[in-house]
Amino acid sequence: MEDYIGALDLGTTSDRFIIFDHRGRIMGLDQREHAQIFPRPGWVEHDPMEIRDNAYRVMRNALQQAGIRGSQLAALGIANQRETTVVWDRKTGRPFYNAIVWQCTRTDAICRRLSAEGGQDRFRKRTGLPVATYFSGPKLRWVLDEVPDARAAAKLGDACFGTIESWLTWWLTGGPESGTHVTDVTNASRTLMMNLVDCDWDPEILACLEVPRRMLPRIVSSSDPEIWGYTSPSGPLGARVPVCGALGDQQAALVGQACFSPGEAKNTYGTGCFLLLNTGETPVASRHGLITSVAYRLGGQAPVYCLEGSIAVAGALVQWLRDNLGLIGTAAEVEPLAAGVEDSGGAYIVPAFSGLFAPYWRADARGAIVGLTRYVTKAHLARAALEAVAFQTCDIASAMNQDSGVALTHLKVDGGMVANDLLMQIQADLLGVPTIRPRISETTALGAAYAAGLAVGFWPGLDELRRNWAEDRTWIPQMSSDHRAIALAGWQKAVARTFDWVEG
Repeated sequence: MEDYIGALDLGTTSDRFIIFDHRGRIMGLDQREHAQIFPRPGWVEHDPMEIRDNAYRVMRNALQQAGIRGSQLAALGIANQRETTVVWDRKTGRPFYNAIVWQCTRTDAICRRLSAEGGQDRFRKRTGLPVATYFSGPKLRWVLDEVPDARAAAKLGDACFGTIESWLTWWLTGGPESGTHVTDVTNASRTLMMNLVDCDWDPEILACLEVPRRMLPRIVSSSDPEIWGYTSPSGPLGARVPVCGALGDQQAALVGQACFSPGEAKNTYGTGCFLLLNTGETPVASRHGLITSVAYRLGGQAPVYCLEGSIAVAGALVQWLRDNLGLIGTAAEVEPLAAGVEDSGGAYIVPAFSGLFAPYWRADARGAIVGLTRYVTKAHLARAALEAVAFQTCDIASAMNQDSGVALTHLKVDGGMVANDLLMQIQADLLGVPTIRPRISETTALGAAYAAGLAVGFWPGLDELRRNWAEDRTWIPQMSSDHRAIALAGWQKAVARTFDWVEG
């Protein structure tokens, strides 16, 4: 009997496999980190083969730990770090180059050339996106230009492009023998190559980027009754399981938080930070530095769109305090350290390590710590790091309010950092609205599970998914409006100090 749904959550720093039951409860889980590769300042890479092998390993381990057979899984869904770009050989499965991660800024020169010819918003009307190093299209162009044999293979039809969910779907459904080359519409909407209206590759943009269409995957729905393929009984699940659901990780969290109505929003605190607002079946153009993307598409229904504010560095800032500065021994230590002081002592940290994403879109920015005095201790810096995450979210919420005309009344939150109670209180204080953590915090994997489960009828519809959602804890703002205004003004002054650091 097929009692469960499996979900691969392929994140920026680790790969997980989680098994859910009908109530959305976790029945099994395994996780494994993969290496972060930094060949040059601003460059970030992953080894695609390591991610594939990690995925296989955590699938086997989660089944074993839960005492569940692969044949008990009704379907498999995938959530993935978006924009991260892989180009591989269709015949062998060998990557032509490491995966270029969404954080990587190596395509800055390509993006500046594209912007010089038509402005940073030259493709925004069609794609919902500015020209920026964040997105996959310029990364793909870089591989075709810089990696020997890649362009020749692409012209012959021997090279495949994909984001991480496309890469894993291809391997899980047969790889070089019979792998299905698809990408879901949410990931395609983050490439800078997909037209938002018809949800297909835009031929004019492909020509501009010099990308052969034949190397691109077929764009499919996020939850697809037309199953893309099946896992092999000799594979990591040991069974023939349908692969039929995929979402970019932030859209997956939106689905996992059951934000199915226009006006509902969630914020995910992971390596980066991502605030998404459901805008319904009509894409809303942003005038204040946000991104317009596909939120999800269920079967043959019309796509649902969202506005998004993307922050490059959130949890990664805590990792930086730990790994680069040695201020803490583990990530969990940041909360008690920061709680030892009442405020940041006037210090601000702006983590523009790879430029600033929304709403600024400044690739020339670099990180800064400002407002330092002899009074400031490492505890103040720890608190400033947590405040930096919350301040960046405030920037996004303000832009979202201006674009949508709808004031935020509360914020659903998820991701690894929501275990930090102090951060959640800081967020409520600086936003001035309640912050709500759900009972099931693994919303990204849950959203991928929902996408796959809806495709095969494991869940009959959205109403059941709404009933699965339950509140765990709510933080109420305690900061005065005057104090909030002063803090936000100081943050804006600090952000301005990071601009124009990289020239040319």
